[in-house]
Amino acid sequence: MATLVPIEIIASKIYLMRNVKVMLDRDLAELYGVETKRLKEQVRRNIERFPEDFMFEFTKDELGNWRSQFATSNQDIMGLRIPPFVFTEHGILMLSSEKPKKKIGYTVKETQKNLRLKVMTG
Repeated sequence: MATLVPIEIIASKIYLMRNVKVMLDRDLAELYGVETKRLKEQVRRNIERFPEDFMFEFTKDELGNWRSQFATSNQDIMGLRIPPFVFTEHGILMLSSEKPKKKIGYTVKETQKNLRLKVMTG
C-alpha cells in the first residue's frame, strides 16, 4: 500500500509561475517515486496529452530568474541546471493517469478507491 504524503510537503512544492500554480517535474518524480528522467521520458512519449495549459518548460529567462532567487545552484537547495517541465493541476492529473501506472504512480481513481477501503475497514 502507498504511503500518504502529508499535505504540508505537497503544498511546499507548489509554486506560482506565469500566474498559475504549478509543480516541478523533479518534485512530482520524487512524490511518485521515480527518477525525473523517467517522468520526462513518459511525458515526451505522450506529449500530445500535455498542451501548454497542462505543462510547459521553463524558458532560459525563467530558469535564470529561478536560480537567482537562491544563492547557489546546488540541486539540493533548489538550483536548477536545465529547464524543468512544469505541470499545472491538469497536467498533474494527466501524469497520474499515464501508463504504466507502476512507473508514474497511482491514478486518482485508485487512490480514491484505496481511501474508501480504508474508511470502510478502518
